Amino acid sequence: MSFDQKLPESIEPFWREGLNIPEFPKLEKDLEVDVVIVGGGITGLTSAYVLVNEGLKVAVIEANKLVNGTSGHTTAKITAQHDLIYDEFIQHFGRSKARLYYEANIEALQFIKKTVEEHQIDCDFKEQDAYLYSTTDEYAEKIKTEAKAYKTLGIDGGIIDQIPFDIKVKNALVMKNQAQFHPVKYLAHLIKLITDKGGLIFEETVAVNVETGEKPTVITRDGKRATGGFVIACSHFPFFEGLGLYSTRMYADRSYVVAVKANTTYPEGMYLSVDQPSRSLRSASNNGEEVIIIGGGGHKTGQATDTMKEYNHLADFSEQVFEVKEMVNRWSAQDLTTLDKVPYIGELTTNEPNILVGTGYRKWGMTSSTVAALLFRDIILKRQNNYRDLYSPSRFYADPSLKNFLLTNMDVAKHLIKGKMDIPQKSVDDIPNGEAAVISFNGHRKGAFKDEEGKVFIVDTTCTHVGCEVAWNNGEKTWDCPCHGSRFSYTGEVIEGPAEKPLQQYDFTMLDIITSEDSGY
Repeated sequence: MSFDQKLPESIEPFWREGLNIPEFPKLEKDLEVDVVIVGGGITGLTSAYVLVNEGLKVAVIEANKLVNGTSGHTTAKITAQHDLIYDEFIQHFGRSKARLYYEANIEALQFIKKTVEEHQIDCDFKEQDAYLYSTTDEYAEKIKTEAKAYKTLGIDGGIIDQIPFDIKVKNALVMKNQAQFHPVKYLAHLIKLITDKGGLIFEETVAVNVETGEKPTVITRDGKRATGGFVIACSHFPFFEGLGLYSTRMYADRSYVVAVKANTTYPEGMYLSVDQPSRSLRSASNNGEEVIIIGGGGHKTGQATDTMKEYNHLADFSEQVFEVKEMVNRWSAQDLTTLDKVPYIGELTTNEPNILVGTGYRKWGMTSSTVAALLFRDIILKRQNNYRDLYSPSRFYADPSLKNFLLTNMDVAKHLIKGKMDIPQKSVDDIPNGEAAVISFNGHRKGAFKDEEGKVFIVDTTCTHVGCEVAWNNGEKTWDCPCHGSRFSYTGEVIEGPAEKPLQQYDFTMLDIITSEDSGY
């Protein structure tokens, strides 16, 4: 980076800045409602909103704070243009299902627009065209193929030759009349609407299991019980998998975002490159000032050697394209991708029809979450929904699911074995302040983080999910699992699943008495 502004130390999006998000108590006693929703992001809150509007008694249980997970770390594009997918969907599922996917996401966009208008929500909702652009001949051909799919499916859009940035593009594909908004302002208003209609919300309440049956019961880490006619898992990765084996049917990706202020005004539109590395562009307002949100640089969780490089690459790109005067925020997000790239939304398994799940949104959570909420509502109220089969979690298409199932789980096996074979060479003395490394102590593999004052935090590096070895993420200062995407703080606490238990922690001064029985999972 040649401009003076360095990357911000804080790793926080600006979406929550200056907003008074209400706080809610921890669940302290057992309760029974019509629907228990686990997860206080956009899926859970939209689901609660539509269900209380139907007169149902709803309780939302959030492990941390509302809107502080993936929903609070999004780029917040509301669009059915989910990268180059429609030609692929036509090839794999047929024209009808590819069209249904488009319709479901457009209906979600229209639902958000109607909700904003009906309740006069001040959330910077703005209709924008969405663009995919190519910078190589290879991807220019792919855009032409995708444009044919648009025509086949009746999607309003087409190919253009240039975009309004200093980027040498081969061509671009526009999808008309999409939108963007401020996600936390939108959800803050939904929270008020939910509670005004009697919806219950609990924060700092960790759901760990479900007792199945006619009325399933969510069990919290503190032993409290929340019972409902239905349970909806909206916790990003399902906190309860049942026999759905979701960890074998999805993989986790991390992607990165920087927000900058520029000396030039951003033009209209939302943009995404289809070449690698990917680059996403949109504008937003932060305290009345325009900021440009630049995202990209994805990789499988726990499988990057230096995540700070991803932020630096985005900073370099922003300087090349815009006259940057200040870098104001940086953050990252984690997304889950299913075997066939269509989210899993519906009954957790065919044997558990009153436990519902929404997951695998593949970086397109603003519309996918709303699709999920509307589908949950129709399943609970026994209404017809044209998208139920398309999103069914129990579906399995031999092409591409079988191939991707094998590739995903071979990757897991590779990292499981690789982690066990890796012999750390560093000691605590080799680690500078503010950094971490995997160390060896008396033959035991441990993770060590040294804070800015030199205090050392030691954890076992064996993920508590299935036993893979975690890797250090220097961009977020977390321990990340390369197998299923679990993430832990430097003290070992779970940040996101599927792991439910923290990494085992050790007192650095007591390391000399650690035995082989102390490690494990």
